[in-house]
Amino acid sequence: MDERIILTPACVAEGAAYLCRIEPRFATAMDLVGPLPLRRTDGGFAALLSAIVSQQVSVASANAIWARMEAAGATTPDAIAAMEDEALRACGLSRQKMRYARALADAGIDFDALIDAPSPDVVGTLVAVPGIGTWTAEIYAMFSLGRADVFAPGDLALQEAARLIFGLSERPREKALRDMAKAWSPWRAVAARLLWAYYAWDKQREGIR
Repeated sequence: MDERIILTPACVAEGAAYLCRIEPRFATAMDLVGPLPLRRTDGGFAALLSAIVSQQVSVASANAIWARMEAAGATTPDAIAAMEDEALRACGLSRQKMRYARALADAGIDFDALIDAPSPDVVGTLVAVPGIGTWTAEIYAMFSLGRADVFAPGDLALQEAARLIFGLSERPREKALRDMAKAWSPWRAVAARLLWAYYAWDKQREGIR
């Protein structure tokens, strides 16, 4: 695999400098948001299980459920497979999320192999598991595997930030934003960091008015 991996803040800074050279509107946005975060996270089974837990609930609720799962030792494939539904329900999992957790445990994903797999293969492997959509798979590739050229155009914050930065009349849909992001290769994951940072900056600015 010859894809660039984001390992340090210097990698992010390199990508940001490239984006600012090719797109003046990114340079303007960078002046407002400052240095971009590294945003690397752990990978593996627990990372994806946590993503499933976090679906369609508040951050506080997700954190509480995950804390109960950690306390119960329910963060490995073997543990999930061995636990009764009642025990998982006691942790806070819905019936649907229990099904997703068990599907992930049964999938037998070789997470070490994903480290060296091409990004399209990573996404394809993950979305084959019930409960893991394209957004979750792309976020995993970006932050758990550090892929520099992966983007998540289904993300509403990225769509809104693109609308604001590029002065669009409406928020671009997933396909339109995916097409738009092709111009930001090979640093699309850094473009995502910049868009998220701008979205946060704009929301804070609106709150001060």
